[in-house]
Amino acid sequence: MIIITATLSFETEADRDRAVALTAPVQRATREDEPGCLAYCFAADPVEPTHIQVYELWTDPANLAKHFDHPNYARMVEVLRTSGGFVSSVNRLWAADDRGPVYADGTFRHDAVADLAS
Repeated sequence: MIIITATLSFETEADRDRAVALTAPVQRATREDEPGCLAYCFAADPVEPTHIQVYELWTDPANLAKHFDHPNYARMVEVLRTSGGFVSSVNRLWAADDRGPVYADGTFRHDAVADLAS
């Protein structure tokens, strides 16, 4: 499983909101048209008025690699480039395994992360 996270910064809240609205069709197309895409969300940060938080979840490296050659990706780059007010992006890629649900019977599953303790 591959997780991509990012924070996109804009000059103003209006710029951010315009970018969220303009990218919605590309987000939908990516979710619906691209194999291996489990989640693709560019959403307004509820705390930072000039930020978009990005969350992507991909099944495997091959499908993620295809995404970067897909017309949806090119369209997303173009929309962000031309929407106005884009300042910067900070992004990360994570490789992860699915450890199941966070809770069991309403209680956090410590067992799911016990082997990660340092």
